[in-house]
Amino acid sequence: MLRMQMNLFATRRTTSVLASSFANLSITGRRAFTNDAGQLDDADIDDSPAIANTLGKTKAHAINLRTYKPRTPGVRHLRRPINDHLYKGRAFLPLTIPKKGHGKGGRNAHGCVTVRHRGGGAKRRIRIIDFVRKRPGPHLVERIEYDPGRSAHIALLTEKATGQKSYIIAAEGLRAGDVVHSYRSGIPQDLLDSMGGVADPGILAARTAFRGNCLPMHMIPVGTQIFCVGSAAKRGAVFARSAGTSATLVNKNEEMRADGTRVMTSKYVDIRLRSGEIRRVSKDAGATIGVASNVNHQFRQIGKAGRSRWLNIRPTVRGVAMNRVDHPHGGGRGKSKSNRHPVTPWGKPTKSGYKTRRTSNINKYVVVARPRNHGKRRTKSS
Repeated sequence: MLRMQMNLFATRRTTSVLASSFANLSITGRRAFTNDAGQLDDADIDDSPAIANTLGKTKAHAINLRTYKPRTPGVRHLRRPINDHLYKGRAFLPLTIPKKGHGKGGRNAHGCVTVRHRGGGAKRRIRIIDFVRKRPGPHLVERIEYDPGRSAHIALLTEKATGQKSYIIAAEGLRAGDVVHSYRSGIPQDLLDSMGGVADPGILAARTAFRGNCLPMHMIPVGTQIFCVGSAAKRGAVFARSAGTSATLVNKNEEMRADGTRVMTSKYVDIRLRSGEIRRVSKDAGATIGVASNVNHQFRQIGKAGRSRWLNIRPTVRGVAMNRVDHPHGGGRGKSKSNRHPVTPWGKPTKSGYKTRRTSNINKYVVVARPRNHGKRRTKSS
C-alpha cells in the first residue's frame, strides 16, 4: 500500500513538472505574447522542432479584453476589447447625416415588419465613409473614432494640400499622426523621379504598399493582406469591410517575358476572401493594405439584454415558446415541436440541406465557391 502511494505521488509530480514546462513554451519562430505585465524575451522562445510539432496549432494572437468587477449583474460577464486609443469626443459633424427611420422597428412604408428583431436603440448619425479614395497626395490621420453603424473603427483624415477632411475605415495599428496615401489616380511624379523615372514593380511595392495606403490591385504584390476591396475600377470598396476581416491577393494572371519582365495577361485578378471563396475582381479596383481595425470585436460579450436593446436589437423568441398560430413549432403541452423537422415561421425547412439558391443565375466572378454545409467539420483543405 505504501509503495502504491509513493508511485502515485511520483506520477503526479512528473505530470505537474511537464505541465509547467509546456506552459512556459511558445510557438517556434514567433514572438510569444503575455498579459499586460509585458512580453517575453527572445531567450524564452525555444526553436526545438519537437516543440513546433506539438504546439504548431496554438493561436499566436493575443486577445486583450477588458473585464469588470461584478458590482452589478450587468457587468459580471461583460467583456470589451481594449481600445484606449479611440477619440473620446463627438464625430466631425459635416461628415455625418441623421439616420432617418431609426425608430420604425424594421417596418416598411406600409407598416409591415420586413426585418425582424429590430427596434429601439440609441439615436445615431450616419458617418459618410470615403470608400473610393480617389484623391491623391498625403493625408494625415487626425484621430481614430468609434462608429456606431459598423464594427470596424474609422479614421478622420485631413488632406495636407487642401485641408479637406474625410472618413475611411481604419486599418489595424493605424494611429493618430500617421500619414496615408492613395495611388488610385496614378503614381505621383515625385515618386517616379525618385525611382529614376522607371516604375519598377518591386521598388514601387516597397515604396507604396504600407498599412492604410490605398492602391489599385495591379500595384499590390501577390500574397498581401488587403481590406476594403472594390470589385470594379470606378466603384468603392464592397469586400472585407467588417472588423478584423481581410482578403489575400492570390493571382495577378502574369506571365514572364523574354527580357525578364512580368506582364498581366488579364484585366482581372483573383482574391481569396475570409470565407474561402476565390473571387475575380478588376485589376484597376482599389484596396487598402492591412487588416480592418478592431480585430477583437468577435470576442466581446454583451453582458446583459439591455445592452442589446441599446444596439437596436430586439429579442429572438424560440418557436417552441410561441403559440401554434404564431409558429409551426408552437403550441402543445410541454416544449416540443411535435416530431417535426425544424422550419421557419413560414414553413420553409431550415436544416437538412434544403437548397434555396438559384442554379440558373451563376455568378461568373466566383472562381472557387466558399465551402458550404460543413459547419464545425470544415477544415482548411475543404
